Amino acid sequence: MQKYCLLFILFILSLNSIAQEKRQKTAKSNQTIFALPTISGTVIDELGNPIPFANVVLYNSADSSLVKGTATDAQGIFQISAEIGHYFLQLSFLTSENYKTEALHLKEDLELKTIQLEPKAALLDEVEVTAKRSQMELKLDKRVFNIEKDLTNAGANAAEILDNIPSVQVDVEGNISLRGSENVRVLIDGKPSSITGSSTADVLRQFQGNMIDRVEVITNPSARYEAEGEVGIINIVLKKEKQKGFNGSIDAVVGVPDNYRLAYNFNFRTKSFNLFTSYGLAYRKSPGSSFLLQEYNDADTAYVYESNVDRERGGLSNNLRIGSDWFIDSKTTLTFAGIYTYSDEKNTTDLVYRDLLPSRELMREVSRLDVEDEIGENYETSINFVRTFSNDKHKLNIDLQWSIREDVERSNIEEFDFSSSDLLLQNSDNLEGSENLLIQADYTQPIRKEGLFEAGIRGTLREVENDFVVKESFNGGPFGVNNQFNNNFLYKEDIFAAYLMFGNKLHKFSYQLGLRAEHAEISTLLKRTQENNDWTFTNLFPSAFLSYEKNKETSYQVSYSRRINRPKFRHLMPFQTFSDRRNLWAGNTNLQPEFTDSYELGLLKYFPKGSLFSSVYYRHRTGVINRITVVNSAGFTVMQPVNLATEDNFGLEVSGSYRFNDKINLNANANFYQAFTKGSFDGESLDNEVFTWNGRAVIKIEVLPKTDFQTSFRYTAPQTRPQGRNKSIYSLDLSLGKDVMAGKGTLVVSVRDVLNTNRRRSIIDNGTLYSESNFQWRARQILLSFNYRIKQKKKSGPPSGMEGGGDF
Repeated sequence: MQKYCLLFILFILSLNSIAQEKRQKTAKSNQTIFALPTISGTVIDELGNPIPFANVVLYNSADSSLVKGTATDAQGIFQISAEIGHYFLQLSFLTSENYKTEALHLKEDLELKTIQLEPKAALLDEVEVTAKRSQMELKLDKRVFNIEKDLTNAGANAAEILDNIPSVQVDVEGNISLRGSENVRVLIDGKPSSITGSSTADVLRQFQGNMIDRVEVITNPSARYEAEGEVGIINIVLKKEKQKGFNGSIDAVVGVPDNYRLAYNFNFRTKSFNLFTSYGLAYRKSPGSSFLLQEYNDADTAYVYESNVDRERGGLSNNLRIGSDWFIDSKTTLTFAGIYTYSDEKNTTDLVYRDLLPSRELMREVSRLDVEDEIGENYETSINFVRTFSNDKHKLNIDLQWSIREDVERSNIEEFDFSSSDLLLQNSDNLEGSENLLIQADYTQPIRKEGLFEAGIRGTLREVENDFVVKESFNGGPFGVNNQFNNNFLYKEDIFAAYLMFGNKLHKFSYQLGLRAEHAEISTLLKRTQENNDWTFTNLFPSAFLSYEKNKETSYQVSYSRRINRPKFRHLMPFQTFSDRRNLWAGNTNLQPEFTDSYELGLLKYFPKGSLFSSVYYRHRTGVINRITVVNSAGFTVMQPVNLATEDNFGLEVSGSYRFNDKINLNANANFYQAFTKGSFDGESLDNEVFTWNGRAVIKIEVLPKTDFQTSFRYTAPQTRPQGRNKSIYSLDLSLGKDVMAGKGTLVVSVRDVLNTNRRRSIIDNGTLYSESNFQWRARQILLSFNYRIKQKKKSGPPSGMEGGGDF
């Protein structure tokens, strides 16, 4: 009752204040009016989420008389003006303890540090906040996807979670793409990581999803971010709670085919320290299959064959993360963190070749069985130092990160020709090790009321060594080295960068200008043949953003950035795969970087029941890296990356969320793009024009109290490629989740790829070579997952239609 009385008093005072201001303006219509100084700040809860509509009351320090009041907006921000004098503020919210500031001397605009309201002890275990956090929060510079709100992510690994993100696609081989391009940079907590190093797809499949809090998709990054990644950045943010005391969660998963996981997240926070740890143990087996029909005809050679593959990948994997925040004082924090991952997998590939006569009759059948043992181990440590000064925007941030990774792959291959009874035995050893060091410092300095200056420096040193050898024995003979697959490849990459940025706000317009300089030194060496390449690149990467906030519900932004895509380690390594010796992948040590100029115009619109983000974009690319298929002297196909000429890409992306009522929610995304590629390879024109689109829609329905049903459908339209075309891909996922144990637990049953249609179907047709393939990396899955929360509630957030913000 007291709260409602206080609100009523605030309302009357607000009306009185407005009336007084009107009378003052009328009385001084012919005089110069000076704006009153303001007190502003941001209010958050114990989880770090902004608190909308919190009460903010200004009192006179002399006699504690009430001066005026206001409420925070949807982003938890408040602003209150008053005459020069001495005051204090009192803040309150329905489920939080009241907060009183120290004495404030107001003589000019005063921006307070972020104010955190603590939950009321009596209500902590009783009150359930009904405002739900959205699956997708839209901002002009990025989109934020809250992992726990998507039932499909229950029991998922990192690669599967990314595949559920709108605009992001993870193909059947684990390659990650954004807006149709694989040239995307994946970061962990805003920094590169050995987790997303040279084997990004494989490692993310082993990284447990219980460690991930949210995923940020940044399609046109500013100069603050590294320039790597043609289409932008995917930033995986790991969990770290802000709630005081001990809290955490435990997850368990069982599934068919074999999929078993056990994980925990624990956090203990005091006034001086925050200890956090998470661990995931998983065992899984992923069956898959593929089919290939290939015909080759030229003046000298003609053949037809088909192959069928049954594969099973998986085994045991572990992920451990542990760290601590030390709050040295109210403005200084020192964080130590470490990640350890270990995996032990056995992968089996059973392949059958069927050589055919022109009449399609069987001429020869060959079986090839590959049993591979794969062990991976990774250590990563990081130190982060944060010092704030006069306010939260005046800050110095220093990062130091070091990591090493080792991977060992050993294969025993048996190939048998049923027509001649010839037996070929092959053993391949692939040992790969990498070491990474990152040093980074960022500084931000507010300029006057709305301006912000930013500067930073960064150095990354990376070294990768890959030792690959194949030994073989024919019909019981001695094993000898196959010199075609025998070398030790050394890759070194040192990148040094610095950036400057300045942004400001003028009425409803905001702008930000940035310039980043990067100096890269890259070298490759084939140790056994002493073939080496060295490159040195120094490049400038400007960025510019201009935003217009029409009102609280509608914002526009136009942006530009220049990006680079340096050849990846595996694109430079001359050999890589050997399971299918008739279809090989080879790197290209002569690859050069490709550059992209990216332009984007975005609209962000909030509605009472939802939000909408639409973006028109254009990318101009030079030195485009594309995969080309050629036939070698043995008649086998080899796929390798080459630099084509140029590509112009036009696109339209639309993302939105809509809450029909308290029980039905819709999230949807669609990306339409058209690309024009011009280039040639070995005299073959590879000019290509493609128009395609992809989309995803998720409907979540509360079918019973505390029980949600979710369906998710994805579709990728057909598209042409320089040497052929890809057919459409579509899949359907279903999930049912129920809160149990008085809201402390959640049980989810999900079926992924219900129709078993998530297959890559492609055709290559260049006149002499016709190839048709159908590839499925993972078959349909059924999962049962359980999440138990210890002194945690399901994460809440702003009501529908209020997600996100207009910052950049």
